[in-house]
Amino acid sequence: MYITAAILSMLLALVALAAGAPKALLKGDVSTGLQAQMGLSACLVRFIGLAEVAATIGLVVGLFWQPLGIAAAIGLTITMVGAVGFQTKAGHHRHPTTRGNVMAAAALVPVSVATAVTLGLAM
Repeated sequence: MYITAAILSMLLALVALAAGAPKALLKGDVSTGLQAQMGLSACLVRFIGLAEVAATIGLVVGLFWQPLGIAAAIGLTITMVGAVGFQTKAGHHRHPTTRGNVMAAAALVPVSVATAVTLGLAM
């Protein structure tokens, strides 16, 4: 079970880092789009990015201390559920060009739940 938890944790950590780093640095199309189109402030975009980067660190350290990994996976689950809700409220699920953003966040929800469960079973 630990090998499964390690694989899921590392995959989720890589995705969270790739998603969070540009937001934390306020660089790239995603952070610009969140600010311009979605109306989020730069501070909120940076906070979301830092939360995703913190989840990355928590998932990696959680391989050695499982309670931290479980907490990081649960936190990332909450963040992704919020992202799905926010993007659905904005109507992104209706447009073919922005539908992928909603689907990516929705696909990460079961992965992060599975990571939390497998880390808990690996203890």
